[in-house]
Amino acid sequence: MPAMQPIRVLLVDDQPLLRTGFRMILETEPDIAVVGESGDGEAAVSDSRALQPDVVLMDIRMPRMDGVRATRLITGAARDKAPRVLVLTTFDLDEYVVEGLRAGASGFLLKDVPAEDLVDAIRVVAAGDAVVAPSVTRRLLDQFASRLPATDAPTPASLTHLTEREREVLKLVARGLSNAEIAAELVVSETTVKTHVGNMLTKLGVRDRVQAAVYAYESGLVQPGAL
Repeated sequence: MPAMQPIRVLLVDDQPLLRTGFRMILETEPDIAVVGESGDGEAAVSDSRALQPDVVLMDIRMPRMDGVRATRLITGAARDKAPRVLVLTTFDLDEYVVEGLRAGASGFLLKDVPAEDLVDAIRVVAAGDAVVAPSVTRRLLDQFASRLPATDAPTPASLTHLTEREREVLKLVARGLSNAEIAAELVVSETTVKTHVGNMLTKLGVRDRVQAAVYAYESGLVQPGAL
């Protein structure tokens, strides 16, 4: 059996000391390889194209180009598999986090994240999932929903493709419920919930439940504070 390829990680932060700290943590893991470091968003976009990382650990506030714009450019790259982006922030309610999620990030981490949580988050994101804790997802979206587009726009056509049950699941995802909690709420099995979530993500054209939660707000399906 061929050996598994390590997860390729690009570190993006304008503080060299932080990049060094993250590199030291990650290089102790046999399944993770740090393939490069970038000191600002503009360099991150260029380095991402050149180095083809699987995961980009992205600071938000940087010179030349901030992490939100860099994330948008990186996740929209013309590749078979665009890199996944983990946003780094100093505060758990940083106003830029929601913008980062909307730009295509798969979640966010605090800069003082414990080493084991950083490693786990990179593995989770590389596997195609998101790492924003459900409770934090709702807190972020409620806190900054005023920055999202107006909800009096016409209902997106993609919402009409969802079944009634898939809409229910989307609303519960937007509330920050886990699959187990959704299963309990709807009195169905967790396997059934996973199937509904997968179908819903495919129909909406989003990559993970965090993107789906943002979509629920942007589409007007969910109103801030109404859940």
